[in-house]
Amino acid sequence: MPTFETLPRFTTDLQHLTPAQRHRFHRVVLDAFVPDLRTGRRFRPGLRIKGVRRAPGVYELTWSMGTGPAGRATFEYGTEVRPGTPHVIWRRIGTHQILTGP
Repeated sequence: MPTFETLPRFTTDLQHLTPAQRHRFHRVVLDAFVPDLRTGRRFRPGLRIKGVRRAPGVYELTWSMGTGPAGRATFEYGTEVRPGTPHVIWRRIGTHQILTGP
């Protein structure tokens, strides 16, 4: 299982999401993101993971494409806590606006 940490800004952003949005994010992480990390292969296309321009080493994940603005979260990889296991640092969560300060 990958290890995770959150930056304070992520925690603040998360509190501004609706309960339904938080639930959707957690489902995507548990059902798609974590399984893809475990395999060590590419992420599935539906997650739309890509690097954030002008922020080397920071990636964005699209966790919702329903009605309204797409839900996005940014993350980076940190130093492994357990050898051979990815460590993910969640940076921001919300809509496209978070990309102005990923």
